[in-house]
Amino acid sequence: MEQPLLSAERSGSERWSSYEHVGRAGSVIPTASLAGNEVSVDEIRSAAPFSDPYPPSLHAPLLNSPEPVYPNEQVIRYAQGAHYGHLREDSANVQRQVLDEVEIRELLIDHVGHRCCWGSRPARTWNIHAVEDCNVYVGTLETFFEERETIIEKQPHLGGEVDGKDKGPELGIWELDLRSEFPVLFTPHKESRSVIPHSEVVDKCSGCAGKGNIVCPTCNADKEPGFFKENQMSQCPTCYGRGLIAHQDGSDTICQKCNGKGKLPCATCGSRGLIKCETCRGGGSLLTRQVALVRWKTLLARKVSATSGAASVPDDVFHRAKGMQLCNTQAYQCTPAFFADSYFLNKFSSEVIAERASVPPTARVICERHTISVVPVTRVTMTRQRRSFSFYIIGTGREVYLKDSYPSRFCWGLCPCLEWLKL
Repeated sequence: MEQPLLSAERSGSERWSSYEHVGRAGSVIPTASLAGNEVSVDEIRSAAPFSDPYPPSLHAPLLNSPEPVYPNEQVIRYAQGAHYGHLREDSANVQRQVLDEVEIRELLIDHVGHRCCWGSRPARTWNIHAVEDCNVYVGTLETFFEERETIIEKQPHLGGEVDGKDKGPELGIWELDLRSEFPVLFTPHKESRSVIPHSEVVDKCSGCAGKGNIVCPTCNADKEPGFFKENQMSQCPTCYGRGLIAHQDGSDTICQKCNGKGKLPCATCGSRGLIKCETCRGGGSLLTRQVALVRWKTLLARKVSATSGAASVPDDVFHRAKGMQLCNTQAYQCTPAFFADSYFLNKFSSEVIAERASVPPTARVICERHTISVVPVTRVTMTRQRRSFSFYIIGTGREVYLKDSYPSRFCWGLCPCLEWLKL
């Protein structure tokens, strides 16, 4: 039977000796720093010699990375140098904190106190029947990639210099130097647009055939395309074409709407028969150029391995909980971590790597980061007579998880506070 990782029965040296990280090809020694300094630019470039080479500009700023997915995790620090892959002495002293009855009740009372319709009597008076400790392992694989695609942009050409092929050869989309735009490693998402040099071309506007004007759709709606008639007039709606306004006393006055003409010019084009083409703004030409749309994104694959004692807790709770990192490797393409005498952790790491998120075909992987963390979980069962309920104390932050089994609830799911608290 597999023993808990943080069991207090094992000595300090035995407790952590099973989790020494042995270096291997395609990975690096995990360190406490999550800033990406453990992988150099040259290592990333040379990690995949059989893949298409990246331009040097892609990897120039890869010296720092943002915080990991779970920034509150306690990191087990690994020593680097002569003792390759061995743990420092201070990390060997890390062990699970044992909770006594007073601390357990205080945590539950505080959790219940944030629920306006929950009573605290069971938390204060019911007997603590059982306290069970178990470990939950959380594995992640972050894949940071860059995707590039070419889009065509058109805008009115109103004069000015054109950066065409006569200025130099047109660069390919992966030949662009985006050194100033490149984000730090494992940025969740960033998008940039860059005009491809020497790709501009001036074309005739297709909307007006290069004339700058189109036929008025109001007064020449019945004409064939390209043909129009000027001075088209419409009947005045005020005097109905008479030019005069009749009054009850039998007198007539000149219509102020049409000035006595009985007809009005077209309100759209002023009876010109033509209106300015909005596509080219009357210039008759369009400037067409190619624009590189570049996206940097981090895909995340996650996996949780929980024992039967914590199987009823949703995975998202463990992903949010504070834990302790057992390994943190970063490379062009991560391989499963290796633990000297833990078949379970080796298999779990392989399963996380196997769930690597698929990358779009137009993208190229820049770097990956693989972490395995252990989250301590304490399951507490409280009883009174023949009634009982259980709750969980999760992570080093001692987060209490209790969903529907608490016996002292007074709103029965009808109180709007449940929706507000997102229970």
